[in-house]
Amino acid sequence: MTPGPTAFEADAIQALAARWLPCLGDDDFVCSPVGLWVALAAVASGARGRTAEELRGLLGVDGEAAAGVVTVVGRRLAATDGVAAATGVWSRVPVLDVFRRGLPDVGFGVLRGAPAWFELPDEVLGATDDVSLGEIPPVAQDELDDWIGRATGGRVPRLPLGLDGSEDLVLVNALALKASWLTAFPAHLTRDEPFTDGHGHTRPVPTMRQRIPADRVWSVDGVTVVELPCAGDEAARVRFALGRPGAGPADVLPAAWAGPAARTPLAADAADLTLPRFTLRTKTEADAHLAALGISRALRPVADFSGLSPAGLHVSKVVQEVIVEVAEEGVEAAAVTQVTMTRGAAPARHEVVERVAFDRPFGVVVTDTTGELPLFAGWRQSAPAGAGAR
Repeated sequence: MTPGPTAFEADAIQALAARWLPCLGDDDFVCSPVGLWVALAAVASGARGRTAEELRGLLGVDGEAAAGVVTVVGRRLAATDGVAAATGVWSRVPVLDVFRRGLPDVGFGVLRGAPAWFELPDEVLGATDDVSLGEIPPVAQDELDDWIGRATGGRVPRLPLGLDGSEDLVLVNALALKASWLTAFPAHLTRDEPFTDGHGHTRPVPTMRQRIPADRVWSVDGVTVVELPCAGDEAARVRFALGRPGAGPADVLPAAWAGPAARTPLAADAADLTLPRFTLRTKTEADAHLAALGISRALRPVADFSGLSPAGLHVSKVVQEVIVEVAEEGVEAAAVTQVTMTRGAAPARHEVVERVAFDRPFGVVVTDTTGELPLFAGWRQSAPAGAGAR
């Protein structure tokens, strides 16, 4: 069995998720805390000085340690059944070989328009011979889109933010999941049931139903959590979280990754679960949230990424696109996080059965097989539409 994440890795990613959720609001959304953490940690491995201190405050790690944890987390994700994970860096400016060596599982390539190398001052190019533009022919937008489409199984077909020629370096993390439920919802039991959205409006939505064992249901500080296991020895865990009426995602979603010590078991023998069939898709400009998370220098020309490149880079955009689909047979999800950098700038008896109805706003969280790393976290406050709608 593949070792799980260390306490540090899980705590750092959970902490980022908990701090990020309030920035995402109370409307429908889905995000990938792991995807954002891995992308920013890879960048942080090349940060120095006060820029590194800021990133360490958010991520819990920077420099060489960040590079090592990026590798460990990436391999943990890749070992989860049904999960594909990949990270790539494409640049038109020199990238330090020490940065590349620190991220052995990350692919490196060249952006079309690599003559920017020759626009750098001689004193920069002469400062070190530990730089490289990579050994792969330059790629254009359509080639990067093709890489992303393959990495996510077509769920995200292109870069969340198209290239316009201003970017000097693009780091992309892609994460995809396709998994079948260990026990599928019987399709013939799916029927319209009332769902009351976050504005108090009620309408019928396609709702799946299934009786599940009591050990798949627990509560954390008033939040009911239901876990639906997926097929596979090292399968991802999919959890749905239902808070008290009026509770928002920042209060509800963290319950899905709370450890066993925080859980109260269901006081019943089984539960009758009703769950809407739904899709969530979101594109998030996460750079707009970073200031609220304590990051400012990395976004300005004063940034110090001298452990990445001698070209004087700073982060100009952080964009994430995520999709999660839940249906009778299983769950599919994908996330692409894009960081763009630019220069300067028991015995038979009568059962007690609890009814657990997700008939109002609720959350969904997909973790790795340990249940500790939040791969995807979503909030559904609107009434899911009919089959095929978003």
